[in-house]
Amino acid sequence: MPLSWNEIKNRAIAFQKEWQGETSEKAESQSFWNDFFHVFGISQRRVASFAQPIKKADNKQGFIDLLWKGTILVEHKSKGKDLEKATQQAKDYFPNLKEHELPRYILVSDFQRFKLYDLDSGNQWEFQLSNFVDNVHLFDFIAGYEKRVYKDEDSVNIQAAELMGKLHDCLKEIGYMGHDLEVYLVRLLFCLFADDTGIFNQGIFWEYIDLHTKEDGSDLAMHIASVFQVLNTPEEKRLKNLDENLTQFPYINGKLFEESLPLAAFDSKMRVMLLEACAFDWGKISPAIFGSMFQAVMNPKERRNLGAHYTSEKNIQKVIKPLFLDDLHREFEKIKGHRNKLLEFHKKIANLYFLDPACGCGNFLIITYRELRDLEILVLQELDKTGQLVTDISAIIQVDVNQFAGIEYDEFAVRVAEVAMGLIDHQMNIKVSNTFGQYFVRLPLKKAAKIVNGNALRIDWEELISKEKLNFILGNPPFVGKQLQNADQKADMNHVLGDIKGAGVLDYVTAWYIKAAEFIQNSLIRCALVSTNSISQGEQAGIIWQELYQKYKIKIHFAHRTFSWSNEAKGNAAVHCVIIGFGLEDIDNKRIFDYADIKGEPTERKVKNINPYLVEGNDLVILSRRKTISSVPEINFGSMPNDGGHLILLQSEKEELVKNEPDADKWIRRYTGAQEFINGYSRYCLWLVNIQPQELKKSKEIYRRVEEVRKVRSESNRKTTQELSKFPTLFGENRQPDTNYLLVPRVSSERRKYIPIGFFSPDYIASDSCLFVANADLSLFGILTSEMHMAWVKYVCGRLKSDYRYSNTIVYNNFPFPENITDKQKQTVETCAQAVLDTRAKYPDSSLADLYDPLTMPPDLLKAHQKLDKAVDLCYRPQLFTSELNRIEYLFELYEKLTAPLLPTSKQKATRRKNYQ
Repeated sequence: MPLSWNEIKNRAIAFQKEWQGETSEKAESQSFWNDFFHVFGISQRRVASFAQPIKKADNKQGFIDLLWKGTILVEHKSKGKDLEKATQQAKDYFPNLKEHELPRYILVSDFQRFKLYDLDSGNQWEFQLSNFVDNVHLFDFIAGYEKRVYKDEDSVNIQAAELMGKLHDCLKEIGYMGHDLEVYLVRLLFCLFADDTGIFNQGIFWEYIDLHTKEDGSDLAMHIASVFQVLNTPEEKRLKNLDENLTQFPYINGKLFEESLPLAAFDSKMRVMLLEACAFDWGKISPAIFGSMFQAVMNPKERRNLGAHYTSEKNIQKVIKPLFLDDLHREFEKIKGHRNKLLEFHKKIANLYFLDPACGCGNFLIITYRELRDLEILVLQELDKTGQLVTDISAIIQVDVNQFAGIEYDEFAVRVAEVAMGLIDHQMNIKVSNTFGQYFVRLPLKKAAKIVNGNALRIDWEELISKEKLNFILGNPPFVGKQLQNADQKADMNHVLGDIKGAGVLDYVTAWYIKAAEFIQNSLIRCALVSTNSISQGEQAGIIWQELYQKYKIKIHFAHRTFSWSNEAKGNAAVHCVIIGFGLEDIDNKRIFDYADIKGEPTERKVKNINPYLVEGNDLVILSRRKTISSVPEINFGSMPNDGGHLILLQSEKEELVKNEPDADKWIRRYTGAQEFINGYSRYCLWLVNIQPQELKKSKEIYRRVEEVRKVRSESNRKTTQELSKFPTLFGENRQPDTNYLLVPRVSSERRKYIPIGFFSPDYIASDSCLFVANADLSLFGILTSEMHMAWVKYVCGRLKSDYRYSNTIVYNNFPFPENITDKQKQTVETCAQAVLDTRAKYPDSSLADLYDPLTMPPDLLKAHQKLDKAVDLCYRPQLFTSELNRIEYLFELYEKLTAPLLPTSKQKATRRKNYQ
């Protein structure tokens, strides 16, 4: 099994630190390359050989430094040697290599520099050893990952959106707004597109505006209205004396031009803008521009509230390829040259039906339809080769827009999606015409995608399309966290998820999962939805997937693990997402797409099963629990002041208070939260437990602050907070232990290999940004700061963006601590844990943020942690763990064992476990 990219990066950092400064070619080169392959979890001996004897091009005897046949050839030189000469030396070996031995890659190095050549693509990269971790992704072929590249969007789409944005702003400024403005803009967009793509005779709309309207724009709106009316009128019903410049516009049909709109008004500036838009080549845009255009010209917050949203084509491909498109292309490749099979396959793709139950402006439907039409063209070309002559292309085109259905909350977006589907159909008809040399057009429009305006969480999807006919559900439902849901959305959630325990914490998108799971019962329909990554992390994962597993018997077919994307229009924002493909049948060849860089390209792995945390493993869910599943001390939240900031003191405020009122010093305590602990700065708090009234009155500043606390609490909307105003000297929630304790930050950067934790005396007040374990010993510290525990954290905890959000009820209480460890094992862990603390203490001027930054972590601290990791690993089993995935699979199995219900038939004697205290 390949290592995770996080683990590969950690190994890469260790590799570059280990070999920094090495220079001699012969002395250490084999160890160097052994360590290099270890970064990727590969044994060099298994794949490659050193000093491979071979004849050079000049027939002299030579030795290839390292050869992995068919993959990579390595030439190694001493520091400072010419790497270009080394490259040529490598190529000199090629004539005497067999065909199957020829490598795709050449890698040359002098310990400190690397130069990698991809002989297939012609690309080359050069970097220093110190930057190895930043370039480790170049060696994905060594790690066992296959790079999957998705085409990026053309910038022309953004340019087109901005052109329409200018017109939008000017029309809105004169008071033409709302529904009328939106429909007007879509009609203009259609005309601009039609002008450049053969729906109209080339350029007639541009010509009409340019030659038949006044330069001041005063009659432009009237002429545009005339064009719109003609486009909605069949030729036989048009006036006999209609201006000949208007008769050349075809009858479109469809609903776009049916509605009567009020006349707009243009001036010279706006006319110039429209002519600039006419001059743009709209034939280059994707019809998905309709979605991005409205992101560019509407307020992003309003769009989210209405349910309008846009996903780039690049990310749509991530959904549709593993959902169905890859399978169809594989099937097509197998039947090439077989006429009858090709005919059956053609019939099959013409009878595939798709539903997007949150379709917005139709992006998923548009791209899916285009890909299906592209596949149909390939089929027809292949049939042509088998002897079936394509004499009338219109008679054999079978794939059509009526195979597609959608549901959208915003009525205007529905109209946009309908038109966009007509436009993509026309684009594909042009492609058919160009491919087969026959003109093919579908005008007036007769068939259409069935897109309805409604709330997808309230309507019966089978009223739109029967599940006996439907094959695939796909899309990008809106993500709205529980704190941002409005009253209507909360009501929708209750309608769909009402009887699910804990559903109140779920994201809005989870309702689509339940609705889809319910709809596909007793069918072979497959689904794939883009979602916020919270559906596969933390508390939400357990709640939603328990329902999907137990009630609906869902199986995950493929998953894109957390990645980031941003929309291409204005007001874009990066979102951390996952894509999950699922259905009722249990399929072979399940696929996980991993991201070494969440903004980069994924690598694919084939797996046997995918669990809700989107890793290979059994179907299990981890639910919030109040008590630990292991015999360990409980973990608690720190104390919450609920004071409006008045009980908290900065360093300068503390010094000023003590300077003016020295007696106040005894009521001041160090106040430690996640930020203070990790970043090494100081804050303080007023800890007024048991303060006498006369002492309180004696300090003017403390008295003033207490009064402010009382005011803040009494003015709160929450009844419980108002009640706290009766106790203004105390923290709102006081959980401070009276013993030493172990502090665990609730949020920590994902870049760190270990979450920094540490011991404190009760004189340090732990804030509610931390968790603490009272009376914790070194063995508990050792386990919580181990790779074993971090593997659990990475896969189970919730995230704040991509940072770890440590939870007592999800992470700690569910963590499978090692069972029945011996006194010797515990002592070894404690010794190694103390070594970690001792090593930290050697760097008093460095914050924990610096000590645990992957690039600045001192080597001795890393080595101390590695010894501790090994000691903790051995508490679980004698065999060492080889990777992070290896660990998490073991932990999931142990979790299943520890949480399995007891057999009811007989009582068993409880097994004593070693306590960590």
